[in-house]
Amino acid sequence: MELLSLENEIVSEFEIFDNWMEKYEYLIELGKDLPIIDSAQKTEENLIKGCQSKVWLHAEYMNNKISFSADSEAIITKGIIALLVRVLNNQSPKSILDAKLNFISEIGLTNHLSPTRANGLLEMVKQMKAYAYSLMLKNN
Repeated sequence: MELLSLENEIVSEFEIFDNWMEKYEYLIELGKDLPIIDSAQKTEENLIKGCQSKVWLHAEYMNNKISFSADSEAIITKGIIALLVRVLNNQSPKSILDAKLNFISEIGLTNHLSPTRANGLLEMVKQMKAYAYSLMLKNN
């Protein structure tokens, strides 16, 4: 699915909820549905630096697409990485690098995170784009 379509789908889903308590509950549900990273990939190398809680992110390159898997020990953070994986998973490295990820602000997520979680979100996006850049260079 096209990246922008995925973002619009998420924005529509979040518009259903009346308040941020409901949106947090939905984030938690999304985290529960996240395909969990293989335990062999829960390494120091795959740990995202700058996150308050532990977040592991693994990327694999196949058929000019990047496949992400992730996990976190914190339920809200796991929901946040689940959103990012949903949008960026199985996209080309160029699409990932060019992604503006406007859905994050459109659903109001940046305004409703603590400063440490907001920093963690930024670090997740940076790491996903770094993987895309690295894998693009390695495979071209």
